[in-house]
Amino acid sequence: MANNSLKSEILFRLVIPLIFFVIVDAVLSYFVTLHYVDEAYDRWLQDSARSLTQDIKLQQGKVVVELPPAALAIFNWDEQDRTYFKIISTEQELLAGDNQVPEPLSPETDWSQPVYFYDTLYGEPVRVISMRVAVSGTTERLFVHVAETLNKRRAMMTDILLADLLPQIVFVLITGIYLLSGLKRGLQPLHLLAKKIAQRSAHDLSPIPDTHVFLEVRALTDTINALLVQLTQAIATQQRFISNAAHQLRTPLAGLKLQAERARRETDVAAMQPALAQIQSSADRMSHLTSQLLVLARSEPLSGDHELHPVDLCGLVRQACMDWVPKVLQRQMELSFASNAQPVYVNGNDILLRELLANLLDNAIAYGDERGIITVTLEQWPNLRLTVTDNGPGIADAELGKVPERFYRIPGSTGNGCGLGLAIVKEIAELHHARFRLERVSRSGGVRASVTFDG
Repeated sequence: MANNSLKSEILFRLVIPLIFFVIVDAVLSYFVTLHYVDEAYDRWLQDSARSLTQDIKLQQGKVVVELPPAALAIFNWDEQDRTYFKIISTEQELLAGDNQVPEPLSPETDWSQPVYFYDTLYGEPVRVISMRVAVSGTTERLFVHVAETLNKRRAMMTDILLADLLPQIVFVLITGIYLLSGLKRGLQPLHLLAKKIAQRSAHDLSPIPDTHVFLEVRALTDTINALLVQLTQAIATQQRFISNAAHQLRTPLAGLKLQAERARRETDVAAMQPALAQIQSSADRMSHLTSQLLVLARSEPLSGDHELHPVDLCGLVRQACMDWVPKVLQRQMELSFASNAQPVYVNGNDILLRELLANLLDNAIAYGDERGIITVTLEQWPNLRLTVTDNGPGIADAELGKVPERFYRIPGSTGNGCGLGLAIVKEIAELHHARFRLERVSRSGGVRASVTFDG
């Protein structure tokens, strides 16, 4: 089916039923023609048989058959067929004719009406009529059998069938040619559409015009246009991502270069320490930024690197919190986790979900108050919701909608972040069909980051 053309498929589905109906009509015509041909020639056979009964007489109490030459000539006048007959008594005595003429074989034959049947005589198929007749003036019953070959019947059937089928065959041919030309005209807009798309450059992702497109094809063009819109958005996102990434990588690279040149100018190892510390700081920032960029690229919906399967979110969050305890203790903070002890399953990617929680905890540790409290909760009602809350200085209301954007940092904020943590959280949440929300805990401070899983 992969290589079949639409034109061939439509033509096949239209012509095959038409040919089928012609064949059915031909079969029906054959049987109808056979019935009426047999009916016409059977009447002639019956007349021939009745003409023989006129020559049966009773002489001196004995039944005799006297056939004059004129009577026998009637059976020999036909140039196409040969006719045979025989007249026998009830005791199977041959009174006249050819004893080889077939008789009905059934002993239960109803002789109240003439009996017609097909048989073979001298190697040729014949049609036979058998009659039982009474002889005037006696109770004697005679049997008259007349057989005729089938040449005239076959010739008439052939003529009638040809007269019936030839117009139908011509009709099918004309209809097929008309359908083929109609399909070519009907599919022409599709060929024009394909030609226009093929002539486009690789950078032209504008929507396909559907002004002259059939209504049935418009669903296809609408789907292609929707795909083109998605491709345009994806390319724009990638270009923006590459531009921002290049900009963010340029700063630590410039710092590395500057501090390396500074260290080279120093001859004393002790004097090199500040420059080496700056090099290490820039390298750490580059390493963190590179990791964040890789995670962000992996969480893109178009990356295809996110197979989803049932994940115990409760166990994953508990383990992730335990992994982050050493870093929390470094800042003399407290970390608590509250959830039902039962496993909570969600359809997701455990690696990306672990990265989502890691970014939320990293933000809470970096921007929360030292010796503060970080609370992680997992609620199951009314929807499954993961929440990370800190008691830091908080975020201004005007900035709440901006901080999840890529590479955005609040002016004057502390820490060595690169503005990708919450963007990664948002991407991973959308990938899992979840909603990410950031809000202030109170007017005095604190930030609550929540991820709500629908369904």
